[in-house]
Amino acid sequence: MAGPLLDTLKGMNLDRRPIWMMRQAGRYLPEYRALRAEKGGFLALVYDSEAAAEITMQPLRRFGFDGAILFSDILIVPYAMGQDLQFLAGEGPRLSPRLADHALKALEAVPQRLSPIYRTVERVRAQLGPEQTMLGFAGAPWTVATYMVNGEGSRDQHETRAMAYCDPQGFQAIIDAIVDVTSDYLVGQIKAGAEAVQIFDSWAGSLAPDEFGRWVIAPTARIVSAVRQRCPGVPIIGFPKGAGEKLVSYAKETLVDAVGVDETVDIAWAARELPENMPLQGNLDPLRLLAGGPELESRVRFILDACAHRPHVFNLGHGIGQFTPIEHVEALLAAVRGWQRP
Repeated sequence: MAGPLLDTLKGMNLDRRPIWMMRQAGRYLPEYRALRAEKGGFLALVYDSEAAAEITMQPLRRFGFDGAILFSDILIVPYAMGQDLQFLAGEGPRLSPRLADHALKALEAVPQRLSPIYRTVERVRAQLGPEQTMLGFAGAPWTVATYMVNGEGSRDQHETRAMAYCDPQGFQAIIDAIVDVTSDYLVGQIKAGAEAVQIFDSWAGSLAPDEFGRWVIAPTARIVSAVRQRCPGVPIIGFPKGAGEKLVSYAKETLVDAVGVDETVDIAWAARELPENMPLQGNLDPLRLLAGGPELESRVRFILDACAHRPHVFNLGHGIGQFTPIEHVEALLAAVRGWQRP
């Protein structure tokens, strides 16, 4: 047995539901806050492979999650493509030069910026138990492009959507470049020890159906094909946040092995409508975890019961909030571990 998480991602419907949480290595943990205060800013931690491995392991030591998710960031890819990357306190990430103002071809790639991430994967994999799974990840091309074009996050991705409409050929070139680097990056993580990988498309929900097909499904399918050709048998999780009913076409056309479901989707609907026996992942609202109380346990049971007939990885609908109490995470784990198939 490879471990419940990896077995589930490969299609086994286990009584013991595996659990990990997006952003499980991070600011809600006091041990993380202490290490960050000692070491410095976020990017400094990501590029200190020893520190990044320690952060990745912290939630596993405290809670015993079934998967370790690499401590890094989706913007490492544009950083390796030649944009400058900074994380400003209280303001979030900044990339420069913005591709809204500068041509992609003006960037000078720095592929060695990916090497410390691979070393982190190696360090973590060496520390994991035999039933724990090492998860790598990358941002999906659409979401990464929104940051590259705008230089920072935005609520509606206005600049990027406008570029895609006004200059589809130029925007396609950006997407193509991200596809190539991301494919190599995920393969590099797998060669370093990642046993499964997730593709985060955090801003997929901002696109209309036609654009979703062109800028979310098609590039993701190319990455899945490239990674699968070079690393056959390694599960790939797709997470198009905000996709809603478009999850069905995403699952069928990208050919990912498993689909992450965000908290805005009815998990019972997803369990009925997505391809039979495809593993689902999700979808507890992170704010429900923050709130805690009796509703937390009842919602956990609802999610687990809705997915009882198919492979399911318990997770949040997005990343855990930084102010989430530790005892709420402990209550979540107890509810998942104590669940019995109806």
